Amino acid sequence: MTLPAQPGILESVPAVARYVTFNAAPDADRAALGAALQRLAQAVDGQAIVVGLGPSLVAALGASVPGLREFPHLAGHGVNVPSTPLQLWCWLRGDDLGFLLHAMRKLQKLLAPAFRAGHVLDGFCHALGESGHGKDLTGYEDGTENPKGDDAVQAAIVQGQGPGLDGSSYLAVQQWVHDFDAFEALASEDQDHHFGRRRSDNEEIEDSPTWAHVKRTAQESFDPPAFMLRRSMPWLLSTQAGLMFVAFGRSHDAFEAQLRRMAGEEDGVVDAMFRISRPVSGAYLWCPPVQAARLDLRQLGL
Repeated sequence: MTLPAQPGILESVPAVARYVTFNAAPDADRAALGAALQRLAQAVDGQAIVVGLGPSLVAALGASVPGLREFPHLAGHGVNVPSTPLQLWCWLRGDDLGFLLHAMRKLQKLLAPAFRAGHVLDGFCHALGESGHGKDLTGYEDGTENPKGDDAVQAAIVQGQGPGLDGSSYLAVQQWVHDFDAFEALASEDQDHHFGRRRSDNEEIEDSPTWAHVKRTAQESFDPPAFMLRRSMPWLLSTQAGLMFVAFGRSHDAFEAQLRRMAGEEDGVVDAMFRISRPVSGAYLWCPPVQAARLDLRQLGL
């Protein structure tokens, strides 16, 4: 039996993407929010547009989603991981930014006047290779350790919780801004050690330092194992650029375990990624399942 997940979650990253957040209008009541989301549900199948709802929006609807919570703010060990809660998040996926612009305009009309567009950021696939994985703007392959096939479904999609929850997914979103000057100042070998992989062949470096990114986030090294499905993409805005980190899980727990270890909360060792990049946002959301090629919002009473 095929799980009723939003198809775009399990598909490969697209050539281009647009990340759009929507905020509830100050005068929008529960009925207006619900009506707007019902219009959205009829128009979105979860493939060309993946939708996530934040805890505050779920609460405003008088509903609840088990395990959905706000993103933690982590500060200490010389790093700052901000929490920037979101209400409604849409990941527009495609091959042409012009089409995504028009898709966003349709969303705006569907959701008005209850919701207003907030932050908009464009992403893209960089240097896609034979492996099928794109690269981060630093030149290192992204998503090498992603689970595949049935393992990806097990990691990213809720199962066995009943209608309205089965097929859903818990989402973590962070925008990271790269410090290219700091990265380029490193010797090539030091760059490899920051990631724990060789850029030349993507092979893991067995004797990389304990602060190497691969060592900090090895999914099998957690108890329980912290498997999740990453669908991150580079972004570019004027002179700034970085990685839009997007990870889907059957709960928020796997991502949060990795994040806390990266930030040094587990053993005081901070992931080397914080030396060359920094997160400027962080949010948890819930991606509802689909039914008959439309979003299934029954968990929200819609």
